[in-house]
Formats: sequence, C-alpha cells, structure tokens
Amino acid sequence: MKRNFESIKRLVIKVGTSTLILPNGKINLESIDGLAFVISTLMNRGVDVILVSSGAMGFGLNVLDKDKRPKEIDQQQAISSVGQVAMMSLYTQMFNHYRTTVSQVLLTRDVVEYPESLRNVTNSIESLLKMRIVPIINENDAISVDEMDHQTKFGDNDRLSAVVAGFTQADLLIMLSDIDGLYDKNPNIYDDAVLRSYVPEITEEIWQSAGGAGSKFGTGGMRSKIKSAQMMFDVGGQMILMNGKDPRQMLKALSGEPIGTYFASEVTRDDNH
Repeated sequence: MKRNFESIKRLVIKVGTSTLILPNGKINLESIDGLAFVISTLMNRGVDVILVSSGAMGFGLNVLDKDKRPKEIDQQQAISSVGQVAMMSLYTQMFNHYRTTVSQVLLTRDVVEYPESLRNVTNSIESLLKMRIVPIINENDAISVDEMDHQTKFGDNDRLSAVVAGFTQADLLIMLSDIDGLYDKNPNIYDDAVLRSYVPEITEEIWQSAGGAGSKFGTGGMRSKIKSAQMMFDVGGQMILMNGKDPRQMLKALSGEPIGTYFASEVTRDDNH
C-alpha cells in the first residue's frame, strides 16, 4: 500500500518523553536537534508544523538532579514548572540554529472545551503559523492535576496531540514513540511479533494488541496512542506512529517510505492520492 503525503499542508508532531530523555535521565540532545532540523525544513517548504511536546517532568528531574517522579501532586507540579522553562530554553536554542522561531502554548482541558477560549487559542496558533513561528504545545502541568481530571487534565499528550490536530484541522498527526509502531502483539515479549504497516480502522483486535504503560519518565502507553488514532479517524484525519529515536526519519516517512504504522481510513487515504 503506497503512502502519498504530497498534499499535506498542516502537520502536528507529538514527541514523547522517551524521545527527549535518555534512559539515564539525561537530555537527548541528538533527538532534540533532529526535531529542530526536521521541523525547520518542513516550515521552509511551506508546511505548517505544530509540535506537541511532553518532557517537562523529565527536564525538571534532570535540572533538579532527581532520579524519579515524586508521588506528591504539588511536588510534581513544581518539578514540571522548572522543567518546562528548561525545555523551552533548549528548544529555543536548537531551533535558532536553524533560523526558526518557536513559541510556547500551555493548555488545560477546559480551554478547549469552552467555545470562547477554544476560539482564542485557535486564533493564536493560526497567527503564529502565519508568522512562520512554530507553536510548541504542552499541557499546563503546573495547574493540571489527576484529581481534577474531568475539569482540567487531558490525561496525556497523546490525547492532547489528537485534540490539537482536530481543532487546528491538521492533515496529519505524526506520533513519535519509543517503539517502531503498532505490532500484532507485544514485541518485548514475543519474538515473532509483526509490525502493522497499515491500519484502516480500530477494531477489537487492534485494541487487544495494544500493550501497557510507557517509560518511567512518561505517562503514555500504546492504548493511549490507539485512542488518539481513533480520534483522528473520527475527524477524518490520519496518523503515523513511528520510532522517535531518529526524528530525521520523519522526512523519509513523509516522502512515502513505509516507516512505522500508518492509520488512515480507506476514504481518507484515497483523498490523499
């Protein structure tokens, strides 16, 4: 099945903590540089790119020289607040190297659920893109807490990226993970696990093949990525789930190479040919 992304005009890229933070807790400079290079390249080509970035907690733990996420909510908020500043500082430096300007947009769930605030944030993002500035979006972890999930919290940035792709009417969501894509069963357990190259719909079998939790620094697992794919299906969008180890591989994926798992309904896929 051939992939064709020549008509893509607007793209949301979601990067997980596992791509930004090494297993030892240090910052993955190579990956962040690769992200800045790819996004700058796409922006120079005239493609609108929105980056949804996790990592505030991972950066905060790194800055404060802590090796694990605290259990206390207020401590999590404080560390994420420190980490968000450090993360945006590094993003700014990396993107400046490629002569690209970035901005920060912090969201809570209630912002996108109220029409007026949703309209305001949409207008802000549209203005940034018209100015050829990359919006870097993250959940506002300093005020979003699990106990208020129904009011303020998205749950994880997999869901947030699909929400952003929806209200900005993006053509494609690329989700970078620490796995090559969706397998028919857990590749960490089964040697004969097979990577699914194309998924036209989310079936019960797809749900069953989705595993559990993510890395010790992140919150998302495969099920949250499947939920995001379903959200993209619901708005007629499409998604690629691929390994974020080398973000430069995104350029190959966008050129049509069969990298990762491609989620698109038959109708959506035909529209892109």
